[in-house]
Amino acid sequence: MKVNVKGHIRDLLAFKGLVPRRQKRISRAPAEPLGLDPMNELAGQLHPEIQHLVIAGIRDETRTARTFRLAADLDSDTGELAYFRAGQYLSLKVEVDGVRITRPYSISSAPFEALGADGFYEITVRRDGNGFLTPHMWDHWQVGTKVKSSGPCGFFYYEPLRDAGKIAGLAGGSGITPFRSMAREIAHGEMDAELLLIYGSSDEDDIVFYDEFKALERKAPAKIQVVHVLSCAEVSLEGCEQGFITTDTIEKYADVDGSSFFVCGPQAMVRFVARELAAFDLPDRRTRWEVLGEVKDVTSSPGFPQEVADETFRLTVHVGGVTAEVPARAVETVLVAMERANLAPPSQCRSGECGFCRSHLVSGDVYVRPESDGRRAADKQFGYIHPCSSYPITDLEISVPRGV
Repeated sequence: MKVNVKGHIRDLLAFKGLVPRRQKRISRAPAEPLGLDPMNELAGQLHPEIQHLVIAGIRDETRTARTFRLAADLDSDTGELAYFRAGQYLSLKVEVDGVRITRPYSISSAPFEALGADGFYEITVRRDGNGFLTPHMWDHWQVGTKVKSSGPCGFFYYEPLRDAGKIAGLAGGSGITPFRSMAREIAHGEMDAELLLIYGSSDEDDIVFYDEFKALERKAPAKIQVVHVLSCAEVSLEGCEQGFITTDTIEKYADVDGSSFFVCGPQAMVRFVARELAAFDLPDRRTRWEVLGEVKDVTSSPGFPQEVADETFRLTVHVGGVTAEVPARAVETVLVAMERANLAPPSQCRSGECGFCRSHLVSGDVYVRPESDGRRAADKQFGYIHPCSSYPITDLEISVPRGV
């Protein structure tokens, strides 16, 4: 074995001189402490607890999808927007009919568009007639409306140290939004990856960003490819697949062995695609998941105790020095019960992943769907829950951190 002796000696000499150089720097440093730690200042800019935003533009994408452009509110202490990674989301903090709630929305614009004094975020939202926030957004949000949000959050982004150079994106409905962010970033030359997007829609009129993705494909043909899959009975668009995103469809277009799979869409779509992907026996590190919306029917989840499905339990909450007793239905999360009582509990992802709502379960039992249980092993052992993914199955007492 050949050893580079000269290189080792150079390293030893550099190490020997490390302490004297450090001492010289300390002796030259001013006696007065720094007024502001520059690293803490940078961390605050990248990860603000609250951003004060204002709606700068509104655009209808389809009959059911609308894009809201958000800029920094110049009347607040929010200067430039926090930078983010394509695929992350904002947790909006909104008051609707006197009730304070949070809802996460993927950022559909690209990171480079958030930079500078004129930077902006865009979120693209489907109207849900049974939803709590989207009807309010449609009916009341207009240019000039002020909105509060978290800093950018989430782990649904491309990381070259972890992911393959090819991204196979599987999206349904409004699950297109993080992939629009990625595609715009790739086409702008800010993200070095290839994106194959297989996008499922119910019909042609409800495809979000159809023309824009065609333009992005033309701009970066070696980097971006989009395949549309339509579940409607008749398809007139050329080059579309008909049906659902199946194993055969994935295998037809994707380099299965050389890609990292990113899946985003409604719960039913994600469950279906998960079964199709299982045929490839992919390692966990090559799949990333983002599920939109809260669980519609928790009683269909494995292990849910059916005998309590119609029950309403007593929830005792300790939050911010206040103790309150509120009703909690077994088929709704503990977080929703607290929001209905206007206790303003902290939350961001609403899917059990981020741990922002982490609370101590003083007494009682909850049901947690296995796929939504993002707790650490220590939290499970010592009685901590994520209220956004926990369902009461007895009377409960919990201690909740005060949110921002």
